[in-house]
Amino acid sequence: MNFTLILLLLLAVTGGIWLAGWAWGRLRGLSTEERSVVVDYARSLFPVILLVVLIRSFVVEPFKIPSGSMLPTLQVGDFILVNKFDYGLRIPLAGWKITDGSDPERGDVIVFQFPQNESVDFIKRIVALPGDEVAFRDRTLYVNGEPVPTSYEGRYVYRSQRGQQIQTQRFQERTDHHRYAVVYDTQKRGRTLIEPVEVPPGEYFVMGDNRNHSNDSRYWGAVPEENVLGQAFVIWWSWDGYANNARWSRLGTWIP
Repeated sequence: MNFTLILLLLLAVTGGIWLAGWAWGRLRGLSTEERSVVVDYARSLFPVILLVVLIRSFVVEPFKIPSGSMLPTLQVGDFILVNKFDYGLRIPLAGWKITDGSDPERGDVIVFQFPQNESVDFIKRIVALPGDEVAFRDRTLYVNGEPVPTSYEGRYVYRSQRGQQIQTQRFQERTDHHRYAVVYDTQKRGRTLIEPVEVPPGEYFVMGDNRNHSNDSRYWGAVPEENVLGQAFVIWWSWDGYANNARWSRLGTWIP
């Protein structure tokens, strides 16, 4: 079940118990000390849950990175915070926008509801905006007919979730506002060719930084604007499941 939905249900239950207990106490003339323990717990929990709901819905929301599709930028076991207000505030669950915000930019790392199953959240990088023409061939990303500026940085080795050592080549891509690393397998895997396509209005073309191991817009299309939950901006905790210890050096790392 959606965690936001659980919080909203808890908020409704505790608020309902608190209100009912207050009304019953006034009707029966009971003092605060004579009211039910359940009502006291509800009264104590309601403001705490309300605060959590407000922060998660309108300020920041935590997410855990479950796969290596955003390597080397994000590693499996990274815990990140997502800015919920830069792109405009939305009503929880309904998704209706209630304030205008800034438009997403090329290079932003976003968390969004997977268009083919909106109960699942994905994280990818925006590589093309509405109206852009995007193509991908020979390890080069093209936007509006121009290659995205790229420079080689060296080799990069990581361990897959199955424990295999994956040999890759690391490159830096640059946009107007971002500089970030992407990797390609030394042995080509995954989809490496996209014929030029135009991104539909109100949608964003996204890709993972681990270009040969990412389920992204190359396979299922662009992300509608209403599916975007926010922009990932910092790693607040990181846990290495293989070594069974914290990656202290990653704490507080800003996401490029």
